[in-house]
Amino acid sequence: MPALSESELRSWGESFGKKLTPGSIVTLAGPLGAGKTTLVQAIARGLGVSTSPTSPTYTYVHRYAGARGVVYHLDCYRLKHPDDAADLDWESILKDADATLIEWPEKAGDWVPKPSVRITLAYAADPDLRSLEVA
Repeated sequence: MPALSESELRSWGESFGKKLTPGSIVTLAGPLGAGKTTLVQAIARGLGVSTSPTSPTYTYVHRYAGARGVVYHLDCYRLKHPDDAADLDWESILKDADATLIEWPEKAGDWVPKPSVRITLAYAADPDLRSLEVA
């Protein structure tokens, strides 16, 4: 996929969110400032969330009501050890969620459920663009 501007990333994310199937788990990896939260906001908009999600870096989990159902946004950046993720109540989140969007999944280790989609963002040669890998 070619490198994307912020507006292109938002457009892609919204379209992607509209196509997600119920129960989807999406992980978002990449360096600080690469656009993970920006992409989460766009995906959530595609899922019918009317408020703009903010990063749950300090609370770890935010819950949003979407047109299709509940959307969870998790940010595992501040986890000091993967076992700290045990306190995030994964079972309740997954049971309740139409979609679960997880930033910094590598910090939660084996606690992260198997994702439906893995997204990796990276800086492109042009500092205003981001590369996007979807698996």
